[in-house]
Amino acid sequence: MTEQKRFNYLIISALVILVDQITKLLVRKYMLHQSIPVIGDFFRLTHVENPGIAFGLGFESNAFNRIFFSIITFFVIFVILILLKKSNSHIEKIAFSLILGGGLGNLIDRIAFGSITDFFDVYFFNIFGLERWPIFNIADSASVVAIFILLIYVFFFEPRQSKKQHIV
Repeated sequence: MTEQKRFNYLIISALVILVDQITKLLVRKYMLHQSIPVIGDFFRLTHVENPGIAFGLGFESNAFNRIFFSIITFFVIFVILILLKKSNSHIEKIAFSLILGGGLGNLIDRIAFGSITDFFDVYFFNIFGLERWPIFNIADSASVVAIFILLIYVFFFEPRQSKKQHIV
């Protein structure tokens, strides 16, 4: 892979970080723990600070959360960088770039503020006992989209390519 192509994938990560940080800055500046209906009760912008990880999970000590989850995030980012470098698939590189941008976007919050700014608040039709999905942000969205891309790629496209290669 040429340096130019590697740089193009990192632009995806940089864009995720930029949009994520701008939206979080706007939320922290203008919302101050408010909840604003956008589409009635179905979709709201609700400012929360999450010192833990996904779904608000974490330890009682915010300081421990900050250190522990920062270390975990650094490790995951390191692994994603390796996967990004080793991958020969355009789809995988896009997905890894989205995960990298999401991880770095949330890491910036964790290091700078001790918690992650979340604000997308969506009604979940009371599925699995959840009336509302846990509040999330752009970085989280990029990572989830990337995981879906990888799952679709692995289950529907990669096996077909592997079978074609074995037949020839």
